[in-house]
Amino acid sequence: MAIKFVLNEPALFLDDIQALVIGDLHIGIEYELGKSGINLPAQVKKMQKKIENLIRKTKSKHLVILGDIKHQVPGISYLEETSIPRFFMELKEKTKVYVCLGNHDTFLKELLSEEIEIYDSRGFAIKNYGFFHGHAWPSKQLFLCKYLITSHVHPTLLFTDRLGHRIIEPVWIRCKLDRAKIEKKYKIKSKTTEMIIVPAFNKLLSGSNINVSKIKNEFINPVMNEFVKKDKSDLYLLDGTYLGRLRDFG
Repeated sequence: MAIKFVLNEPALFLDDIQALVIGDLHIGIEYELGKSGINLPAQVKKMQKKIENLIRKTKSKHLVILGDIKHQVPGISYLEETSIPRFFMELKEKTKVYVCLGNHDTFLKELLSEEIEIYDSRGFAIKNYGFFHGHAWPSKQLFLCKYLITSHVHPTLLFTDRLGHRIIEPVWIRCKLDRAKIEKKYKIKSKTTEMIIVPAFNKLLSGSNINVSKIKNEFINPVMNEFVKKDKSDLYLLDGTYLGRLRDFG
């Protein structure tokens, strides 16, 4: 199988192109939390080591980051400005790095070296895979790929036991897409059959509890709203546990 969930991690491995895929790093979120009275040391070095371990574990030759590398928007914080260049300088020594810009990535281009491949929000393709962040419509060229891989949603589920104890868990969403609707909108002969929503890599982020959404059946990813077949789309925990169909939760 070409697409593999990395066990107990919000990371995807595509073995046919030897690529590790992650999204929503939100480097610098500690600065925003600090303004709210939650003081944490910078987590960027810890995150970098984790990514390097995953690269080594999967033997990846490519690293795809699906956007929202930085957190502050608009603008840029001092923490982001000083830590992001060093973060990428060390990662590019381990593997080839591709970045798709997200809605938080203002000023990111100015921080990265020319060795990092940077793409706008419409995304880019490598063989059968189309990558985009998810806050905007992807390029129609991505629908010539068999698979779409995106982030931005931060998908989670809220679990509550009989005593009212609550726990929130990140989840994978493996979506089946309606090709007829794609072809009607984009005026192309689409090859896309499936889209995978990658959980947020940064554990400090709040999630989107899709089973308690205030506006049912609505997502912040336009492709999910327009093309997803909920009765044929599946949810999984990070440990691989199958939870059921998307229609049962949203």
